[in-house]
Amino acid sequence: MTIKTTCHYAGASKTDYSSISDEEWRKQLTDEQLYITRKKGTERAFTGEYWNTKTPGTYHCICCDTPLFESSTKFDSGTGWPSYYQPVGNNVKSKLDLSIIFMPRQEVVCAACNAHLGHVFDDGPPPTGKRYCINSASLKLKPK
Repeated sequence: MTIKTTCHYAGASKTDYSSISDEEWRKQLTDEQLYITRKKGTERAFTGEYWNTKTPGTYHCICCDTPLFESSTKFDSGTGWPSYYQPVGNNVKSKLDLSIIFMPRQEVVCAACNAHLGHVFDDGPPPTGKRYCINSASLKLKPK
């Protein structure tokens, strides 16, 4: 089975991502990408490929190629992870993350394949006031 698709927005893909096994994901992703996107891991701050990238383009999901964030919405949050104030359309969704009991957060996932991307916080810049704090390993930059 080939996992990569030409999905360009949430819901456009014909792939049933929920039926893809860990073994199939392992064939498509590096160990770090698998750990972050499929096991809800986190890369260390200031170590990811895109935390300080200024290249214009679109950041896509490493798992399904859905466009997630435009570089024009990227900002320096000082956190060590790529941060954006707005996703592309409805291609990103969030859900309550209670994995750390004393610190409930909103997990951010790809709306197409449910890959874990990071978390969203309410301390971002205008116009949204949101900070989508995203793991570089969950992204693939397609320069303009």
